[in-house]
Amino acid sequence: MKFIDTHHDQWHRVAGEDGPLPHPSAAPNLLLTLEQWHAVRDTWPAGLPVGVELANDFDVEELVADLPRLALIALQFPKWVDGRAYTQARLLRVRYKFSGEIRAVGDVLVDMLPLLARTGFDAVQLRGDQHRDAAERALTFFPGHYQGDVSEPRPHFAQVLASQA
Repeated sequence: MKFIDTHHDQWHRVAGEDGPLPHPSAAPNLLLTLEQWHAVRDTWPAGLPVGVELANDFDVEELVADLPRLALIALQFPKWVDGRAYTQARLLRVRYKFSGEIRAVGDVLVDMLPLLARTGFDAVQLRGDQHRDAAERALTFFPGHYQGDVSEPRPHFAQVLASQA
């Protein structure tokens, strides 16, 4: 899991005094809102790394055609108790085979790390009061799971049967 330090992040949002710029100029490593992406996607240079930040109520199926052009998708957790972004990440990884970075942003707590990893997130931007060392420890609490996940879809019993065969 990659931990994002907001002060040293290579990805940058494009904003003006009144919020996100409606039609940003192309540059590498821009993290755009969905509205910004829709405004520039037809003219965005091929191969120029771009990311999109999505609300957790957005239907990721609507972005499928754009996935090969995206290097990063940041999924919002407006509150730690709202888990819809877990489903978005799993769909992106399993159903749509998105291989870019999937980042959790917003109200991301240490306790969420094991499930974030199991559902397809590979980067997190922790809430300001959370500590990276505690987050790294949280990833080691559960060495195995009975159910399958995005990295190993077979349940534990199927893994055991396969190793015995």
